[in-house]
Amino acid sequence: MPKMFWIALVACAVSVATQAPTYAANDSPARAAAYCVKKGGVVQTRIPEYGTNGGDALVLSGNADFCQFTANDGSQINLLLSTLFTKKPTLAALAYYAQVQPGNCNGNPGSCYCTLLGGSDLFGGINAAGGGWVLNTDPNDVLEGCIFPDLSSIDSWGLLYHSQNIVRGKDLSKVLRYADPYNAAPARPHMPFARG
Repeated sequence: MPKMFWIALVACAVSVATQAPTYAANDSPARAAAYCVKKGGVVQTRIPEYGTNGGDALVLSGNADFCQFTANDGSQINLLLSTLFTKKPTLAALAYYAQVQPGNCNGNPGSCYCTLLGGSDLFGGINAAGGGWVLNTDPNDVLEGCIFPDLSSIDSWGLLYHSQNIVRGKDLSKVLRYADPYNAAPARPHMPFARG
């Protein structure tokens, strides 16, 4: 297919993901950022880029603020500030809590796992060009952020490791404002993920 088709497809997909996250009436991006820092995280502004595996990435429109937690062992987990701060359920938080066991995957395990959960971290489909959320101060720091249809996001590798009871960065169950619904009550059939 023509290169311009793929660029248009990527731009369209990312434009949906880079819309301003919604906050409740009493919440704001500033309060979400302060909460991230209070819980031991670092606020990072990231920009979407396509072609990060090559020498000349295409910088796409928009940006998003993520909260990054780093553990003493150097492992990290990232999630959108709005995903961290909301008291309402998000698909990203539910996916983290559910710890769905991974299925058969080919290629990048983190990206495949994200797709199996109904999200996407692919920029331009399955290809070798690569893409992701690049730290605005370091072009080599590329995050594979699993974005769900409700525009919540958490990093793909953090989700995959957590499905195997491995905590990277920080146990998000201690900092997400939306509490784990799987531990709070008997199995609820209307939950979007079956707990693994």
